Amino acid sequence: MSVSQTMETEEDLLTCLHIKLYHPQQNCQGLYRLLPLKNRSRHSADDPLRLGRDEQACTFVLDDMKVSRKQLALHAYRKPQSPDMMFTIQNLSQKGRLSVNSSALGYLERMDLPDKALIRFGQYEMLIIRESGEAKASFEVEFEVLSVPPSRETCMWVPSKTPVMDTGSPAMSTFQAELRANGPLETDETLMCHSG
Repeated sequence: MSVSQTMETEEDLLTCLHIKLYHPQQNCQGLYRLLPLKNRSRHSADDPLRLGRDEQACTFVLDDMKVSRKQLALHAYRKPQSPDMMFTIQNLSQKGRLSVNSSALGYLERMDLPDKALIRFGQYEMLIIRESGEAKASFEVEFEVLSVPPSRETCMWVPSKTPVMDTGSPAMSTFQAELRANGPLETDETLMCHSG
């Protein structure tokens, strides 16, 4: 028997978390300079993945003094009899609120992460998309910076008790001047927005 047949191998297709970030001042500050942008990095499924500003305590670091030392954690898990690797998200910040698709999480609270989730903390918006894989022991993470807020692109953010404007999207209410400058906006009635 050859060495390659006896060695344990990890499945080729790893679950991947695509993490897309946006911050209003991202172009003039080096907020993401410590992140491995556009490079997939591999992580052990039994270690929580932490994001924050503390380089010693966190797996991924945001270079921003307004971010908590430990902001959030992603934990991988499996359900019995299921091949899919799933994730929970946990708020590690004692001072800041964290929301997942408009559901607020307090300090140390956690919830299951859906396949597509809009995470907000401070002025950050983070769109996390889970791509399924077969591997059991590890997963990958890939960071990307977005030029526009993901809430604007995905229609996932709907402020509570805010009336919907004639444009059909409550997220557009903050962009009234832009709408006036560009003329009327046509909408597609088949577009579905999720309110959480």
